[in-house]
Amino acid sequence: MSNNTDYKSTLNLPKTQFPMKADLPKREPEILKQWVEADIYQLILQKSKDRAKFILHDGPPYANGDIHIGHALNKTLKDIIVKYKTMQGFYSAYVPGWDCHGLPVEHQLFKELKMDKYQISQIEFRKKAHDYALRYVAVQKEEFKRLGVFGDWEHPYLTLTPDYEENILISLATLVKKGYIYRGLKPVNWCFKCETALAEAEVEYEDHVSPSIYVKFPIDPESKIQHPKSSIQHPAYLVIWTTTPWTLIANVAVAVHPDFIYLYLKTDKGNLILAKDLLVNVVSQIGIDKYEVIKEIRGKDLEGLVYDHPLFLKKGRVVCADYVSKDEGTGLVHTAPGHGNEDYLTGIKYKLDMVMPVDNKGNFDSSTGDLAGKNIFDANEIILKKLKEKEALLFNSQTQHSYPHCWRCKHPVISRATKQWFLSVDHGNLRKKLIQTINNDIQWIPASGKERIAAMINLRPDWCLSRQRYWGVPIPALICNKCKEEFLDVEVLENFAKIVSQEGSNCWFSREIQDFLPKGLECPSCKGSDFSKGSDILDVWFDSGVSSQAVLKKRKELEFPCALYLEGSDQHRGWFQSSLIPALCIDGIPPYKSVLTHGFVVDGLGRKMSKSMGNVISPLDIIKDSGADILRLWVASSDYNEDIRISPEILARLAEAYRKIRNTARFILSNLYDFDPKINKADYQSLRKIDKWILYRLQVLSEEAETAYNNFEFYKAYKRIYDFCNEDLSMYYLDMVKGRLYTSLAGSLERRSAQSVIYEVLNCLVRIIAPILVFTADEILGYMPGEPKDNAASCVHLLEWPQVNPVYAQRDVPEDKNIESELKFIIELIPIIARALEEKRSTGAIGSSFDAKIKLLTNNPKRYTFLASFKIELCEIFKVSQIEIDKNSNLDTEIVIEVARAEGSKCVRCWNYSVAVGKDKAHPLLCENCLEAVVGRK
Repeated sequence: MSNNTDYKSTLNLPKTQFPMKADLPKREPEILKQWVEADIYQLILQKSKDRAKFILHDGPPYANGDIHIGHALNKTLKDIIVKYKTMQGFYSAYVPGWDCHGLPVEHQLFKELKMDKYQISQIEFRKKAHDYALRYVAVQKEEFKRLGVFGDWEHPYLTLTPDYEENILISLATLVKKGYIYRGLKPVNWCFKCETALAEAEVEYEDHVSPSIYVKFPIDPESKIQHPKSSIQHPAYLVIWTTTPWTLIANVAVAVHPDFIYLYLKTDKGNLILAKDLLVNVVSQIGIDKYEVIKEIRGKDLEGLVYDHPLFLKKGRVVCADYVSKDEGTGLVHTAPGHGNEDYLTGIKYKLDMVMPVDNKGNFDSSTGDLAGKNIFDANEIILKKLKEKEALLFNSQTQHSYPHCWRCKHPVISRATKQWFLSVDHGNLRKKLIQTINNDIQWIPASGKERIAAMINLRPDWCLSRQRYWGVPIPALICNKCKEEFLDVEVLENFAKIVSQEGSNCWFSREIQDFLPKGLECPSCKGSDFSKGSDILDVWFDSGVSSQAVLKKRKELEFPCALYLEGSDQHRGWFQSSLIPALCIDGIPPYKSVLTHGFVVDGLGRKMSKSMGNVISPLDIIKDSGADILRLWVASSDYNEDIRISPEILARLAEAYRKIRNTARFILSNLYDFDPKINKADYQSLRKIDKWILYRLQVLSEEAETAYNNFEFYKAYKRIYDFCNEDLSMYYLDMVKGRLYTSLAGSLERRSAQSVIYEVLNCLVRIIAPILVFTADEILGYMPGEPKDNAASCVHLLEWPQVNPVYAQRDVPEDKNIESELKFIIELIPIIARALEEKRSTGAIGSSFDAKIKLLTNNPKRYTFLASFKIELCEIFKVSQIEIDKNSNLDTEIVIEVARAEGSKCVRCWNYSVAVGKDKAHPLLCENCLEAVVGRK
């Protein structure tokens, strides 16, 4: 055998069937199919059925199209939490839901049908809308499942099912009983394109170009005010500024701040009144070079002053209002109670007329003379021309500003007074209760959410519940045919709810009105008994807002209040409010204990995604090209407290990070092919110090990842996982122990100890990555040697979260003396020695690091003893053939590193140098270690 140089068969070369190429788009559906066949979700619930609950309640997306990247972000975040909480030992049922009613579905269906509501009957359209919504529920369900999201997909909650609609109506009836619901004429957000009222949450703000005009209102010469010092010489004018000239038609007052100082000026454009603090800005805007201040007047002293409308033969008066500001304009605010909530409240206070000359389609009515039939925005030019002819227009320009738009059709909306159904947010001191609950009873993540929603609640108007739509739950109001008053009756509501529970809400349109009326019902206004059905539809936000009543309270696997609501930050003005308000009215407590919000997805440059810009990235395309786990890794790696960027470049970087994690797992698996943890696991005390070091680092990872998951900071968990794989394992430990794994005797303690450690690492790591890389973690588990307690687990998601091992974490060792502290000096030497080796390599003195011998010289006796105590391990740690440790009291520094060529010859089997190579006649090419591995002797 002396001539035999082929020792390859004696090596423990890595081998595994775990593929290097992930091929996720192909492999993930196969894993998904296995989960479905095994009914993994139900197995998870069965396993944790007797445990404490952690319920995340799903905010329902609209069933009106394929999922977009925002959906993928939201659902993945929820799934990470649910999977983590389940592994942690909670019963965490997840019931997905869909919002099936309202404008979003109606708008998309009308686009698909290529018609409007005047071309189809309501009952026919409602049948089509029902089928349309269910079609997209089915589409989105499969798309969400493809993301790896677990849930009760066979029994989701849908806002169009009879049982859900029944609960909507029962909730509404309860609010009517408690006095929260009223019908009123007041300004609401109105989309004249969609011809419906909109809630605050259905309005989004976009840039819009509007006229910017200064107008003078002539003061009535006969008008007298109560304060002699404020007397005014005529002709005189109030100066207002507006960006909505069309609302001047409905003007009935001008508001001033009672505490502001106003100037009465003499100018070449007339005697003008405006706020002192805005003088410089106004005169420069309207082109006044010279002026004389005749007098100063306090705002409250102008109250009651009468003026002539600049366009019509009607008069208005000056009123006081605290909302008048010094930020822009003139300090005098044109007031039209039919076109703004603040104006409306001022109108109530001063008993002003509410003029509303605009119809449902945004056109002026017959009361406006030659403007009749014209769209309000188109009429601006005519109004400006009239003002100019009347010499009332002081200045006209264009301004770009943030303006409300309809969230569906994207057209500008207006404020328009109409009769609607409202929920009063001040009834029963509700607004105060809401603020107290927000501040004291709910955890907001991030904490800034508390101030954000509290400010919104503090300023929000009453909730407009009625919509002028075809599709949704009808508000079962009655219209008295005698006095034309519209009202809600609790018995009618309850009768309607009972029938809906069997037939669905279409019964309002298909049944006769008598089917819903109690005997002897009379109109509360005139005692009439002949009624017609109301035509309004309930706000879709109310549908989803009462899901706490219809779902959390009704599904035994859930609970009320639940642990968490999780949605985008826009839901502070949407679903979080529409859920909180009914729950507090009905139950006196919030429906959620915590609320977590995330930002919006933008492109790589931080721009909003839009089809016109061509920067939209579809989650379905990402899954098709790269796999769902890459998409999930993007979600986990993002700090979602801010807007989240996505681009092909970002995804490519994450794919590279994924490969690092996957290849780390593959390397470990390839070295466990002959390892059975039940039989081969080495005792902790027999491990080398570097083995104990990586086990300690593993515990640090486990604790830090758990903290990150607990705090919903998944990007921190991802970073720790990646750093552990890339640095602690790949750069350090795994690179160090390759020799032991490959060249030691297969069943030797040296090799079994390294295998025991990498098994422990992977057994922990596969669980930590499982909530994020749901498919890959399960794939890895399928190739792992298992312990008895894990053999029954057919899926990684049935495993428990890894517990910190107190031995590995060295809990009984003082922190300054644990293995990390002990090896800190050695670990810090690794990059220094690597540089020294590279310098030698660059001169040609050595090739591989195994060609080298490292000499460590120290002037510190303790350091010498420490280094000498595990001299053999240092060769492995520094990846060199030989280590020499010497004391030298003459050194200026504590440690000096010298690199020399290793002594002896190179072993053909392990590539280390040794003076023993050549001494064995039978195997002259082997070192003493390889000789032991091959023939059992040194």
